[in-house]
Amino acid sequence: MYGIIGSALILGVVGIQLIKRKNIKALGGRDMQLNQKQPSFPRYLIGGILFGLGWALAGACPGPMYVLIGAGFPTILIVISGALIGTYVYGLLRTRLPH
Repeated sequence: MYGIIGSALILGVVGIQLIKRKNIKALGGRDMQLNQKQPSFPRYLIGGILFGLGWALAGACPGPMYVLIGAGFPTILIVISGALIGTYVYGLLRTRLPH
């Protein structure tokens, strides 16, 4: 598992650096905008805790939730419903949240 996460991290860092240094354009020829974010430890801590709690309560990685339906675990529909509701609520509250 750490190999997958680690390789994604390395690929992301290398990709962003290439975009910045080589001034790589998007497919339509437009410039890519990589906005700087304010460093904020609490938001990453809180977000990570919420993500980890959801993952632990679901008992499954967020990726294969749909596979679990096909594998015959209908209770995963509760988890998927919660994820969809949470995403919708985030969309409603996004402008009021500290980003």
